[in-house]
Amino acid sequence: MSTGTVRVRTSASATRVHEALTTADDLRVWLAEHAHVDLEGGQYEFWGRYTPDGERGRQKLLGFDDKSVRFSWFLYDTEYTVELGVEQRDGETLVAVTQSPYPTWGQGDDKSEILQTFWPLVLGNLVEHVEGRPVLGFCDFTSPEQRFEFDIAAAPAAILDALTDPDVFARWFGARMEIEPHVGGRWSMGSLDDNPHPAKIIALDEGHFALDFQEGMVASWELKGSEGRTHLTFVQSGFDPATPPYGPWMGWLSGFADLKRMLELPNWRPMWHSFELPGLPDGVLVLE
Repeated sequence: MSTGTVRVRTSASATRVHEALTTADDLRVWLAEHAHVDLEGGQYEFWGRYTPDGERGRQKLLGFDDKSVRFSWFLYDTEYTVELGVEQRDGETLVAVTQSPYPTWGQGDDKSEILQTFWPLVLGNLVEHVEGRPVLGFCDFTSPEQRFEFDIAAAPAAILDALTDPDVFARWFGARMEIEPHVGGRWSMGSLDDNPHPAKIIALDEGHFALDFQEGMVASWELKGSEGRTHLTFVQSGFDPATPPYGPWMGWLSGFADLKRMLELPNWRPMWHSFELPGLPDGVLVLE
């Protein structure tokens, strides 16, 4: 059975992270709309509009200790086993999510993409929460609208550079990107040579960056700056509203937390520590 693990680093203490992993009030900030936890009573539940297949009663507690909590999650007609834990490694506090089974990289269907990007998104929220910063946000699985707005304490030029310079992009997003930086140019996650259907750049100026994907979907970043700050509006459009692409949507949102941190925090290091995913090709991810 395939197993995948995603790890992020945080400056928070292991004790604070464990509290955030096992307390309902904390879970309602970084993980889900609703949560109920009674570890001694055998209950660990989260549900609501920010959770795929978001009905209550889909998790069953399997075990816990002072470093982790382990539960099953019945999702998309499959029983998954998930462990959330905190580790100390090389002087760092790491938060790890291990899930089994885990979809193979590049499997490509909507449900697999959701399973691949849900945990990175909420882990980004967790890091912000335990470090005393507001969480970035969630994916609303009850709505087809994919529009997300937030502020960054940086000028639009710095954000545009982070979106279009492959070296800077790799630092906050943790993945390779190749680009022909002009309207009409090609854009690809990973290598352009390995992508038979790269996206096409349809807007690129100081206030707007947009990509047109082969499937007809458009991803758009609008930047409005004022007094050293930028209001960023990210929109995905052009998809069938009956089947919103939640997986890619959460993939982008999961990166935005570290984009914001990179431009706002002194002595920043990427939150992404390591990904151990079945079928992950060499060189796709770029991690410190």
